[in-house]
Amino acid sequence: MNLNTKYFGAIEYDESDPLAFPQGLFGFPEEREFLLIPFEGSAGTLLCLQSTATPELAFVVMDPFSLDPAYAPELQRAELQALGVGSHQDLSYYVLCVVRDPVAESTVNFKCPVAINPETRVAQQVILETAAYEMRHALSEFGPKAGAGLC
Repeated sequence: MNLNTKYFGAIEYDESDPLAFPQGLFGFPEEREFLLIPFEGSAGTLLCLQSTATPELAFVVMDPFSLDPAYAPELQRAELQALGVGSHQDLSYYVLCVVRDPVAESTVNFKCPVAINPETRVAQQVILETAAYEMRHALSEFGPKAGAGLC
């Protein structure tokens, strides 16, 4: 299949590649399929969450564990059931990034990660029931190398 993307131009992908978001993303309930595309040179820690229905809709996401190895998201039982897993450890996680200039002022949302069942490719954006994480953590909180892939 072919798709025009926001950051990568025209690409080809297999029909099994998209992630299924049965509930959409917060603010985008009608957007139900996204591709997860790594940015070149990021070693898989900086990616694009690209809508398959709306070419101009794409989000920059990051592997939260590359920023904070102690990140420990815990989902509610209903969220785990919706994703078809028994434990939050059976999931992959990504956090949305708002890219700013300068890059050190960019922020990541640790409070509302995207959780993905890697087996079924079903995904859901969740709100963590903890005060430990914020919606806007500055990349500068994580040290000088945190935003290196954004430049």
